[in-house]
Amino acid sequence: MTLIVKTITRLTIGIIFIYGIYITLQGHLGPGGGFAGGVIVALSFIHILLAFGKDVGMRKLTQKKVLFLMSLGAVVFLAAAVFNFTMRHNQEAYTLHAEKFRIFSSLFMPIYDIAVCFMIGTGLYAIFLALALFTAENKE
Repeated sequence: MTLIVKTITRLTIGIIFIYGIYITLQGHLGPGGGFAGGVIVALSFIHILLAFGKDVGMRKLTQKKVLFLMSLGAVVFLAAAVFNFTMRHNQEAYTLHAEKFRIFSSLFMPIYDIAVCFMIGTGLYAIFLALALFTAENKE
């Protein structure tokens, strides 16, 4: 890619990544959540891959890191769901955080959103990385 594309990428990937985290953490209060935030976070890494090439993109987030983060998201989601199910009879835990329009107004929703963000973000990046590697192997 040209110098202009690389410069704009360097300037915007941080903003895109932080916006994805913001959408993830504010998802239970309005539009957004783990899925939308995960897509935006994945787009920040895909932006690096498109602008600088697959070698730089794979140095930023390797296949092992992608699989680890995706698995971590699934395990955290499952653990939070099991914990929520076992503690469901404890209504006091829900009333302690009952203030509306705060990040932790719901006890488990931010945890679910973060876990889904990990799963979706790394999953989409893994799909895009697999397609990039597949097309690179076909050209050679």
